Amino acid sequence: MSGLCRSPLPYFHDSSHYLTWLTEAPCPLLLDSGKPHSERGRYSLICADPAQCFAFTPDDATPVATQIDRQRQAIEAAITDFEHDPELPFCGGAIGYISYELGEQHLLARKTGDTLPSWFTGIYDWVIVVDHQHQKCELVVQAGSRSAWPDRLRNGSCSDNKLPSFALTEPFASSLDWPAYLEAFNAVQDYIRAGDCYQINLTRQFNARYQGSPLGAYRQLRNTAAAPFSAYWDFGAGQLLSLSPERFICAEDGRLHTQPIKGTARRSDNTREDRQLADALQSSEKNRAENVMIVDLLRNDLGRNCIAGSVNVDALLELQSFRTVHHLVSTISGELMPSRSPLQALLDCFPGGSITGAPKRRAMEIIAELEPSRRSLYCGSLFYLGSDGRMDSNILIRSFVCQNGEIRGWAGGGIVADSVADEEFRETEEKLGKLMTTLAESVSD
Repeated sequence: MSGLCRSPLPYFHDSSHYLTWLTEAPCPLLLDSGKPHSERGRYSLICADPAQCFAFTPDDATPVATQIDRQRQAIEAAITDFEHDPELPFCGGAIGYISYELGEQHLLARKTGDTLPSWFTGIYDWVIVVDHQHQKCELVVQAGSRSAWPDRLRNGSCSDNKLPSFALTEPFASSLDWPAYLEAFNAVQDYIRAGDCYQINLTRQFNARYQGSPLGAYRQLRNTAAAPFSAYWDFGAGQLLSLSPERFICAEDGRLHTQPIKGTARRSDNTREDRQLADALQSSEKNRAENVMIVDLLRNDLGRNCIAGSVNVDALLELQSFRTVHHLVSTISGELMPSRSPLQALLDCFPGGSITGAPKRRAMEIIAELEPSRRSLYCGSLFYLGSDGRMDSNILIRSFVCQNGEIRGWAGGGIVADSVADEEFRETEEKLGKLMTTLAESVSD
């Protein structure tokens, strides 16, 4: 490809190793398959020093939907001339997060007061592509890139930077302790009985003060709970540490795919008990009903941008097992309309139904009423988009945000009519418990 420069680099089983070479670069980022700890995911992507950044915070002068569409068009225009190679998943382009707050601003016309941009995107004109299947690594640089970092990587002038140890300076505290959670849970049940909603994702926030390196913390977390849609991103105003197992919207060859997760059970070190837990999850009428409900919601969401009659459920209630939990996962796909872009489809489906509830708008109104803390990037999405229209994105669950010496994490679960309060409360502990335990230990690299 005439517009691309491709150079081999050393292969590391742990792709996060490259981030220790790039700690001094602006906005270093890893889209992490979780290898070798995660069985899923072929590629990891590492980049830094974006050529351009788009930080979005809506104003009061123009409808939010109009502002969002203008931002989308600006991002798509910024990567129009980027070259791509069909052999690679990504050759440079747009990488960004969309916070849950953008959904509130758009769908609820609600000012959220979060200190971070509700949508932040970097235009990266070089990337390290790690192919774990073939155990090779290469540097891919767009023609015209002005970053000095590709040359430094090629000539071997980058080396490991020692990271300051990470340690919490206080225990995690929750925004909803048991009495407060029970009160919110009962309020959700009242709304369900009144016919306002069928399901609400009720979330608890956990926060603590820390000192040291968020990257050091991430590298330890991925050893505990690696997942195929993990990520680390120092985006300047803060750091994102995500161990997400959930894909949101993927676009490839003109088709859209989404894989909602609904239904969770803990793992056990005892093989027989672990199998029993998985079997119980698969046979649970409650969890199966939750999953099917969200499948129907996402079929409708995809249908807004897909050719009529092309939306299909490719897999229903598939068991997927990760290092700390079992999940029920379904897959829905459809053919993208030629007049629509993948990023437009992502925004039209946002936020994901698996982490809001049904119906989506009313669920979000109830969430805004009952949850005492902002979700920020949690339940938002991290995405990449190439000039060829190839896109992938996650749901930012099992995620932490570091900002101004504070680390925040979240865990939630879908509440339906037959949910049991103490079981749902315990599920939030199980989803984030091992990660918080890992962070509570002094981390050094």
